[in-house]
Amino acid sequence: MSSIPAIGRIPVRDVRPVVECGRRPAKAVAGETFEVTATVFREGHDAVAANVVLTDPEGTHGPWTPMRELAPGTDLWGAEVTPTSEGRWSYRVEAWSDPVATWRHHARIKVPAGIDVGLVLEEGADLMQRVAAGVPAGAGRAAVLAAAEVMRDDTLPVATRLAAALTP
Repeated sequence: MSSIPAIGRIPVRDVRPVVECGRRPAKAVAGETFEVTATVFREGHDAVAANVVLTDPEGTHGPWTPMRELAPGTDLWGAEVTPTSEGRWSYRVEAWSDPVATWRHHARIKVPAGIDVGLVLEEGADLMQRVAAGVPAGAGRAAVLAAAEVMRDDTLPVATRLAAALTP
């Protein structure tokens, strides 16, 4: 019986750069920026997000670098990274479901169409409230909480409430 590796709900495939199917290391010069790409997707309609994590020669994981979809609709993601010293570096691509991007996508469609506006904005406010718990204390967290408050304020125009949620 052969063992086939399981693929999770968010597959990460075709990670590059790669040399001879991974048998040899890709090479770069210290300080040289290169692009890491991967095919990232998931079942269903929820949005995904991904990043690249560099690991230095001592095994210390560097900060993650957010990836962006290179051509919308193609599932091809990429990010530029830069090793800062000589040695054997490695990298990995991480991917996860992105509930904020999923909600924003649905809200951009439903709210202007007048479909379940109150429910959509309340769900978004609840989501922002949960997101705020993971944002470091300070201006960033305050901005997320303020957006949630505006989204819940049904005395404001719907466009203002939605704009609060779509602000980067």
